[in-house]
Amino acid sequence: MLSVSNLSKVYASGFQALKRVNLEIRRGEIFALLGPNGAGKTTLIGIVCGVVTATEGRVVVDGHDNVRDYRAARAKIGLVPQELTTDAFESVWNAVSFSRGLFGKPPNPAHIETILKQLSLWDKKDNKIMTLSGGMKRRLLIAKALSHEPEILFLDEPTAGVDVELRRDMWELVRSLRDKGVTIILTTHYIEEAEEMADRIGVISRGEIILVEDKREIIRKLGRKQLTLHLQGKVDRLPESLAGYRLEIAPGGAELVYTYDSQSESGGIPALLRDLHEAGIEFKDLNTDQSSLEEIFVSLVREKR
Repeated sequence: MLSVSNLSKVYASGFQALKRVNLEIRRGEIFALLGPNGAGKTTLIGIVCGVVTATEGRVVVDGHDNVRDYRAARAKIGLVPQELTTDAFESVWNAVSFSRGLFGKPPNPAHIETILKQLSLWDKKDNKIMTLSGGMKRRLLIAKALSHEPEILFLDEPTAGVDVELRRDMWELVRSLRDKGVTIILTTHYIEEAEEMADRIGVISRGEIILVEDKREIIRKLGRKQLTLHLQGKVDRLPESLAGYRLEIAPGGAELVYTYDSQSESGGIPALLRDLHEAGIEFKDLNTDQSSLEEIFVSLVREKR
């Protein structure tokens, strides 16, 4: 649905925001782009949406080059920006209708009504935008982005500064759009949002894409697993026979923590349990934990630095 090839951006100041970025987005997927502040997320979105000029590289949207065939390419895209900038004295209905007209679409009151109802804005349709709360303005930005029926929707920090209830509502809306075939690309600082929503995840740092992977594969490949053994008695040191295992004694001596790679064979655990028994160390319970996407993201960005 979207192809980005060797995309670079150098600003007049000399700052290089993007460095030969290559990215392929599949039709009908939710793709989360993660990265720290200044990583290049918003610049990348701006170039794809045609509001920032690339220094070099190419963007193709559903077969349309976004420079040579910009009108067709941009008509495929809806953008929900970070900033809550909009015409304060316009009504909700007129603002969304006007956005549709900007793309040359004929009036379609039924479509506008559907969008406003989906976003719980219908009872506000005649209100001036200046009277809306911050959360309602965020919903309005999404309504404007959907007004011309785009096939790709960019959500740039869509839930920044909104309450938990609105965030959940937006997640439901995004899923319903994906189910209708809309391709969703979101940037977010909320790692749990990506973990909850995304089919695939890309990580960008210092203008470079450092990882693109299926969400479950990232956690499977890079996730660290821990096995915690709750002992029947306390230990203050481990016998030599257990030196080959990555075992740590938890504070208090009543637990042992075994850390292992999630890609490694879990068959090593029965051997560990057998050797513990032979060493006279018995346990009464055990549990496992796997590192979260947030921990993986932090470690990836730290390595890049």
